[in-house]
Amino acid sequence: MTPLATIIVVTHDSARWLERMCAAVAAQTETRWRLVLVDNASRPDQRPRQSALPPGASVIQCEKNLGFAEANNLAARDADTPYLVFLNPDAFPEPGWLAALIATAERFPAAAAIGSLQWRADAPGVFDGAGDVLHASGLAYRSNYGKAHAPAPPLGESFSACAAAMLVRRDAFEQVDGFDARYFCYFEDVDLGFRLRLFGWRVLQSPDAVVHHVGGGVAGARSAFGDFHGARNRLWTFVKCMPAALFWPLLLPHLAASALVCTIALFSGRGAHAWRGFLAGFAGIGPIWRTRRDLQRTRRASTGAIARALAWSPDVLLSRRPVIRPLR
Repeated sequence: MTPLATIIVVTHDSARWLERMCAAVAAQTETRWRLVLVDNASRPDQRPRQSALPPGASVIQCEKNLGFAEANNLAARDADTPYLVFLNPDAFPEPGWLAALIATAERFPAAAAIGSLQWRADAPGVFDGAGDVLHASGLAYRSNYGKAHAPAPPLGESFSACAAAMLVRRDAFEQVDGFDARYFCYFEDVDLGFRLRLFGWRVLQSPDAVVHHVGGGVAGARSAFGDFHGARNRLWTFVKCMPAALFWPLLLPHLAASALVCTIALFSGRGAHAWRGFLAGFAGIGPIWRTRRDLQRTRRASTGAIARALAWSPDVLLSRRPVIRPLR
């Protein structure tokens, strides 16, 4: 049968997860898929082995670490299926996961991306995420992260979908030029969701597409690397994507909120890496500003539509509660 989805998995020294991830993909009730692994210069003993992959799967071996964003773009450029499905190597989907993503996409043709319901793989009953929320300050979070036995939000609209396990229409992905390769990794999925929205697309969060993800638990502790890229890319996303009528009134709150987050990181034992990233964001702002001009000139969504998609209440940043808007 003709594949409907290309499942793209980017690996980097991820051998310990691959057998379980491949088995979960092979067990999908929806069988119209092809699997592509992009290995980002793993050590020789950590590289995916073709013989260990499901039939028909392929490996793109990179000798240089391209980063999460560009490695996904590399595989997406060769895909010819209607749907691209991005999956982390340490995310293990339940059997009905892909079927739920595709069913939701076909039911809602105006939705460019569908996010998965993520549980912690190492802590049963604990959320890893239930849709990405972008606050008007420019700060973002995975909703319900770390919460135990909370109810899953219903099918609805979230600001963006977590790239650990999400479906994107290939034509929409190509329309916005995919992930921004300059980000390398971190915040690239929020940026993608923002750009999809600027072009008039919707992003949905499915309670039926379920994965169990290690990333938010054992392997998910914030690192110096993550602090740096997260701070830099958060600034770039705000500058690049926020419409002018929101950008200028929210600029000072964004800078203050970002500075506060970076300062808190100083007292968490992680050093000054977040501040370094924040300052690196300013140092590299020129090309981002030029991208902003092009993006804002061609956007189709109104300022009001973007404002309604943002979270505005200050308490959501502390509670990490879901902000899921009912479908209309």
